[in-house]
Amino acid sequence: METAEEFCESYLLVDAKEASLYDIACILICSTSFLKTKAFYKELSEDVERSIGDTICRRFIIFASMLIQKVLIWVEKPMARIGFLIELWLNLLSSNGGVFRLFISYIQGKVVRPEESAEKFMTVVGELDRRLKLDASIRKGDGRYNQALSIMAAKLAYENKAFVKAAIQDQLKMEFIGFYEFWNDYQNQFTTYATMFQDTLDPNLIVVAFRGTGPFTAKDWMTDVDISWFELKDLNNSKPIGRIHGGFMKALGLQQTKGWPKNLEPPPDATDEHPFAYYTIREKLRGILEKNTNAKFILTGHSLGAALAILFVGVLGLHEETWLLKRLEGVYTFGQPRVGDVSFGRYMMKVIEDHDVRYFRYVYGNDMVPRLPYDHRSLFFKHFGPSLFFDSFYNGKVMAEEPNKNYFSMVWVIPKYLTAFWEIIRSFILPYWKGEDYKESRTERLFRLVGLIIPGIAAHGPKDYVDVTRLGTELVPTITNNKRVAIENE
Repeated sequence: METAEEFCESYLLVDAKEASLYDIACILICSTSFLKTKAFYKELSEDVERSIGDTICRRFIIFASMLIQKVLIWVEKPMARIGFLIELWLNLLSSNGGVFRLFISYIQGKVVRPEESAEKFMTVVGELDRRLKLDASIRKGDGRYNQALSIMAAKLAYENKAFVKAAIQDQLKMEFIGFYEFWNDYQNQFTTYATMFQDTLDPNLIVVAFRGTGPFTAKDWMTDVDISWFELKDLNNSKPIGRIHGGFMKALGLQQTKGWPKNLEPPPDATDEHPFAYYTIREKLRGILEKNTNAKFILTGHSLGAALAILFVGVLGLHEETWLLKRLEGVYTFGQPRVGDVSFGRYMMKVIEDHDVRYFRYVYGNDMVPRLPYDHRSLFFKHFGPSLFFDSFYNGKVMAEEPNKNYFSMVWVIPKYLTAFWEIIRSFILPYWKGEDYKESRTERLFRLVGLIIPGIAAHGPKDYVDVTRLGTELVPTITNNKRVAIENE
């Protein structure tokens, strides 16, 4: 396994592919010096005095991360197969008009068989919320417009290229720029996906949406639970800027041994074989924005995609891409996990303030993903910037941190389950209250039932985030000089 001394002040790298079950067990019982002799474990950091409790907690989190990744490696193929069969069944139903008509079509030999790459084939994420158009009441210039467009883009990023292109052109009536898959230098495979399109109204607005965690994609889950971290250096003075989640950085295009060089050699456009997310998107944005002096761009994503969207800004700051940062209209993230430590948060807020970047971090209800990785003194993960928190009635508040910041608090157990039960009831009430556009699919209602077991999973779905941007409009928060400002939406 490669090390990272060239670009890191310190780091922790763990590789589940290199570890046996015995190695993983050693994380709990063996010394750090012994672990450093193993191929799967590389650490360079200052010795910090920790209490026995903190040491045990830290080791257990690393152990759990490695064990989960190992299991994901084992189940990657069956997991993908199960996901394919579920999505195939859902698309068979939608393509043939439901169970009864599917049965009749089967008897008649007229079953419509959807292709996975077809423009009408929808993923499970898409089936949870089939809306593809913006709310008719939301128009350009409305304070809700960019946030509504962003969550729709983040939701579309889960779909295949043909579906995304058709939805952007036919439903959103915008210009499709591209759909991209990107290489992960550490996993040696394509793991990251993004889409770009252009709002052709004046001034032009370019949207970059990163795909989130695929429910049945093991490599995405491995990225999420990878507890590796890097303490990056400022490229000018070599001072550390903070510790950052390793899995997310790898997915964005971090280079082994090189880290984040300002320019790749050869340039990213020299080959289409292994494009990296950050470098490819940066160059495409430059090309488009240079041709249109009025255009700006938005970065957005849901779940894993949200983490990549905000880290993209961080790397732009690292490379002093002032011109691009000044053309950035805003970053809209939905269900974003924590991406770094307090020092990195300070660095990010300085980049955001210095370049007047608007950063909106939406959190719905009991969504567990924004409350991960665990915020504990034995680790270091912290959110930065205000939380735009919305409860199950879509009432919004601008908060320093969402309630129940670590999700697993015993105090919140009963309220979480009561809320999950209310969300099921609400799914039947909302269409009569707000209109047919808020009617939930059967797939979404089944997903709600999962919330009665693990409330934070159902709350992470895109449906509630779409509704937040439409119904939760009491407050439209902005960030000015690192102060939270709430503007009443008229």
